[in-house]
Amino acid sequence: MIKLGVIMNSIKFININKDSTFAMLLEAQRRNYIIYYIEDNSLILNNNTLLANSYLIKVRKNYNNWYQLYNRKILDLSTLHVILMRKDPPVNNDYFYITYMLEQVKKNGVLIINEPSSLRNYNEKILPIMINKHIPNTIITCNKYDIRKFVNRYKNIILKPLNYMGGKSVFFINKNDINFSVIVETMTDYGNKFCIAQEFLPVMKYGDKRVLIINGRPISHCLIRFPKQGELRGNIVAGGKGKVMPLNDNDYEIVNSLSSFLIKNGLIFVGLDIIKDKITEINFTSPTCIIEIESSTNISITSILMDYIESKLSKINNLL
Repeated sequence: MIKLGVIMNSIKFININKDSTFAMLLEAQRRNYIIYYIEDNSLILNNNTLLANSYLIKVRKNYNNWYQLYNRKILDLSTLHVILMRKDPPVNNDYFYITYMLEQVKKNGVLIINEPSSLRNYNEKILPIMINKHIPNTIITCNKYDIRKFVNRYKNIILKPLNYMGGKSVFFINKNDINFSVIVETMTDYGNKFCIAQEFLPVMKYGDKRVLIINGRPISHCLIRFPKQGELRGNIVAGGKGKVMPLNDNDYEIVNSLSSFLIKNGLIFVGLDIIKDKITEINFTSPTCIIEIESSTNISITSILMDYIESKLSKINNLL
């Protein structure tokens, strides 16, 4: 029987209508996995052994009582078969420390999704620049004058931090914005912190696509997110509305151009953000939108993911 651990933020505060980790847990439970719930701040590296204050967990689609924790124990994570690393950004020092600790159990043959070294080595907003041609015009800088030259060239830009998610601290700036200086000073901490600036792509017109990829292969349908009135961010957590649509030829071309890199680097479950024909982010820390796509199609994304896990474990451990 498969023993699965999930490292996540507190389950007390999730929205079960939207939370992709919750969807994964439901499918794992349906398959009778033994599931251990692990909050990220409960990890303990004791010499070479990674321990955690863990609970067995049961989940249910009940909006008032969606989980039950029981049998609290200090768990040796090397006794698990698979760990889902689902801690949300910010990707800060504590996040990096967790990836270092997870390397210890990987040595013992535990499958970790996604690969700890890749979570640490790559940034979701910088990675598209490193590996792909399908990107909007972009600069990464902490220099106010570079950002001024960039906005003068492209007229309208998006400015955002490098380590957040869900549209947090995303700014739209135009060439004549009277708040330019204060926005840039705040975002760069007066020239001491890097941020990313990209040419503005009109989300209201094209939508912001979330394409999910499992082991290099795209799910056939994506969620196209449109901002609510008065907003520019399409993120669902920021109030955006979604529409599920089949992938088009351009989407498949983009995914195919990334596939071998993702597989090689153990980025098994990935969410690709595309506006028009450009990649804006490659999400691999804690990608979302499973439930939204599953609810409008007959596709079980969680089944595809668990099938991959079982196939991989059968090769590693002859478990199944």
